[in-house]
Amino acid sequence: MRSFAPLMALALGLTLAAPVVALAQEEPGEQHDDHEEPAEIVRLSPEELAEFGIEVTTAGPGTVERHLSLPGEVQPNADQLAHIVPRYSGIVVEVRAKIGDVVSKGQVLAIIESDESLNTYELKTLIAGTVIDKHITLGEAVSRDGVTFVIADLSSVWVDLTVYQRDLARVMVGQTAVIQTAHSNTNHTGSISYVTPVVDEATRTATARVVLPNRESAWRPGMFVTAMVLVERASVPVAVPRTALHTFEGQTVVFLATDEGFTPRSVELGLAGATHVEILAGLAPGERYVSAGGFTVKAELAKESFSGGHGH
Repeated sequence: MRSFAPLMALALGLTLAAPVVALAQEEPGEQHDDHEEPAEIVRLSPEELAEFGIEVTTAGPGTVERHLSLPGEVQPNADQLAHIVPRYSGIVVEVRAKIGDVVSKGQVLAIIESDESLNTYELKTLIAGTVIDKHITLGEAVSRDGVTFVIADLSSVWVDLTVYQRDLARVMVGQTAVIQTAHSNTNHTGSISYVTPVVDEATRTATARVVLPNRESAWRPGMFVTAMVLVERASVPVAVPRTALHTFEGQTVVFLATDEGFTPRSVELGLAGATHVEILAGLAPGERYVSAGGFTVKAELAKESFSGGHGH
């Protein structure tokens, strides 16, 4: 297994004589500009590539996706929500349900004595779901104007996303959104089904809604979430993962894989996405580059520069 001594030496400011970084040799008869600096080359064995997790990929076309991060909150699905009110005004003589109870369609929630007939009648729910709110107690006077129970079918929920004015033109119905929470690995992919046509006067924001299935009750009303909304997808001639990009000597580079070894190549970036970036210049289709693990190559180059092996 390869020693980490060169990397430790760099961190401690020591100089080790290691033939890892070399200068490209001039071929006989090859002409060079007097001011052109020789390229830097890092040579690593196949065993070292595997040890440091260095992956080499052939440059080619790819897809760059741009996402918009939006805050949101889980809400009960209002299309599956029931506000239970008494049929007649009266006095509550029995309460049979409490917050958190799962009830079935037609289940009796309370017994009320009517003010008009003094007869009792059953207060029932017309939908199955969970009791999420309750405004009724034994002996209380109730009327048709007051809600006694709120029943929600939580087999699906709404995720209401906050859309700021600057982003309104980028968010529309049908876009894919990945919903995730900050405190767990729970995430789900849905699509935007509705965007409010007006902006709230107080917050100056609009609302975009995603309907999520919730059979396992993973999404609880009141939870704060973040949505990554896909707002742009483009196919480009050359795209590389963000892990391939490094800053070296003040420039953005990829490490090109050549027959001699790895060498930094300055690149011009185009469309940037969350995981991939378009390359406009500096890397051509068919060229091979380090797509992951390039930190090791960069460290070797920096070590050589620090030790004075090559002036810049």
